[in-house]
Amino acid sequence: MVVRFAALPLTAIAALAFSTPALAELPPPVRAMIDAAIATGDKAKVATVIELARQTNPGESAEIDVIETSYKASLAKLEAAKATAREQEIREAGVFENWHGKGELGGSRSSGNSDTVGVTLALTLERKGIDWSHRLRARADYQRSKGVTSREQLFASYEPRFQIDDGLFGYGLAQFERDPLQGFSGRYAVSGGLGYNVIDREDLDVAIKAGPAYRLTTFVDGGSESGLAGLVALDFDWKINDRLSLTHDANAVTASGGGQATAIFGGRSTSVSLVTGLNAKLSDRFGARLAYSVEYDSNPPSGAVSTDTLSRVTVVYDF
Repeated sequence: MVVRFAALPLTAIAALAFSTPALAELPPPVRAMIDAAIATGDKAKVATVIELARQTNPGESAEIDVIETSYKASLAKLEAAKATAREQEIREAGVFENWHGKGELGGSRSSGNSDTVGVTLALTLERKGIDWSHRLRARADYQRSKGVTSREQLFASYEPRFQIDDGLFGYGLAQFERDPLQGFSGRYAVSGGLGYNVIDREDLDVAIKAGPAYRLTTFVDGGSESGLAGLVALDFDWKINDRLSLTHDANAVTASGGGQATAIFGGRSTSVSLVTGLNAKLSDRFGARLAYSVEYDSNPPSGAVSTDTLSRVTVVYDF
């Protein structure tokens, strides 16, 4: 049986869990002030009130210590019980439960001296378990200018992760890209390896990963090439404040000619993807995102350039 605490108001839980017998030595107004702070469930407020009570009533510090010790013990028990219930809920969740994500939409339209229409769509889905986590990502960029397609990019990836210990994790990756203007109708890559959470805080998350990969590219002229590769990636997420965050994702895949594995950049085909985004939270569900991406291919087909850049502004919906 799973005990669910979310159904009870936090103030009610606090009032039940942290009540301690009244001590005669402590003035009733001071005790009432401490009880009121505890009932809010705000740990910072409780610490402040107890410290003020201790400063203004130095003769009753022993009694105040008893109240504080009882409060902290009750708080620890409550948080442990909630964590146990949450863990059991995650373990019992079905395959299609506990998914969270965000969708992005952006577009442009101009007429007159220039006739251009563009649209950007993106979707990210994440599911975090006890040891496993899963991430699905998809993105589409399309633009026509004067009746001619000037951008047609598709991207999709699936990445499962297994947390080995507090910092070390194993990952898998399956990825698909399409960019006919860059010369390829499909680029498929699979990879697996190890990663490490260099920084894992509530406001800052930095992770790196690397491993071997296999990549197959089909070109618009009908040709194709495949080979072993090496993948290196960096994920950076910085929560500047409650409404503003900065993200940066980078990955590089180096493929060697002749089907030989290599992790040396500058081989026959090296591709690098850099995406930096500034996210502004407008409400609990809606936000805006300003992103700048750089796509680099060291060996593009004839007639294509090595580097593509794209700036985009999108509306984001969290669900």
